[in-house]
Amino acid sequence: MTNTLTFLPGLEGVIATETSISLLDTELGQIIIKGYDLIELSKTKGYLDIVHLLMENTLPSDTEKAGVADKLKKEYGVPEGVTKVLQALPKETHPMDALRTGISALAGYDKEIDQHTLAINKKRAYELLGKIPEIIANSFHILQEEEQIHPLKELSYSANFLYMITGRKPTELEESIFDQSLLLYSEHEMPNSTFTARVIASTFSDLYGALTGAVASLKGYLHGGANEAVMNMLLEAGSVDAFELLLEKRLRDKEKIMGFGHRVYMKKMDPRALVMKDALKELCALKGDDLLYRMCEAGETIMEREKGLYPNLDYYAAPVYWMLGIPIPLYTPIFFGSRTVGLCAHVIEQHENNRLYRPRVHYIGERHSNHSTGEL
Repeated sequence: MTNTLTFLPGLEGVIATETSISLLDTELGQIIIKGYDLIELSKTKGYLDIVHLLMENTLPSDTEKAGVADKLKKEYGVPEGVTKVLQALPKETHPMDALRTGISALAGYDKEIDQHTLAINKKRAYELLGKIPEIIANSFHILQEEEQIHPLKELSYSANFLYMITGRKPTELEESIFDQSLLLYSEHEMPNSTFTARVIASTFSDLYGALTGAVASLKGYLHGGANEAVMNMLLEAGSVDAFELLLEKRLRDKEKIMGFGHRVYMKKMDPRALVMKDALKELCALKGDDLLYRMCEAGETIMEREKGLYPNLDYYAAPVYWMLGIPIPLYTPIFFGSRTVGLCAHVIEQHENNRLYRPRVHYIGERHSNHSTGEL
């Protein structure tokens, strides 16, 4: 039988599901989250507003937002058994692999793991949002043979996340910018990691399994790992002139330059990158050192002129995280930590209206006859 199905490499342009969670409107240049423009939300709202929006389908009142904060604080604290698992990992373990292991280990503590009702899944989502920042921070401290840092009840969710990483209480500006970065990374329609989570969830596997698979997907440098590559590139250059020369050489050598281009944002700059660009400028002004900002602008100019490519969120988030004192190996885990709420929303939606993913293939192999049986 001839296969008449259309083959589209990378599933580009394929509509994989119906969702009420988010949309990338390339015509208007908008990221729509539950009906709202994410960039507009980033100007007046915080990460916990997005948590409530994605979990409860509405932007919260002040009282509801405080309720989200209290709910997450009640979930602080990682089981001792999970910590022991993390302590048993080789010191060479990548932080994303440690995060994947920690989330997987949490599953063993869920006595209702085979239940996928809306109420139970939402309860799990809040639990994971409460615990994942601590897993991210302290798995890294464990791997570095450093003292673990636990959350402080008086700090906000985002301030605690940053505090557990750096060991220093952030200033109001640092907290605000970090919170804004979490908001911008929170949800982005159907990238590889979200698709991975939905495929896993479509078997009615549990939320922990779906997120574990999403971590593995996000680790790849073509997806989440780009922010680390951007910062290493900036540090390798060290100056505006050297950065320009580095980019020009890589372009001549036909090397892929991370932080530029996006499967969806083909002809314009990722709108989230613009927000982080402004944040970088603000941080540089505060610290009296605008070198990273000038380097990034120079790189942006070269890539637009030579390749017609524009920055994505990772390009400007990387130097922002550097200015906040965050170790480079944690850039991608932080991406995942912020995206957890979006991933949970997608898994919940998949479980509520499920259809098992089972695509077909375009076979390009040979067909051999079996002469002994006459069968093909």
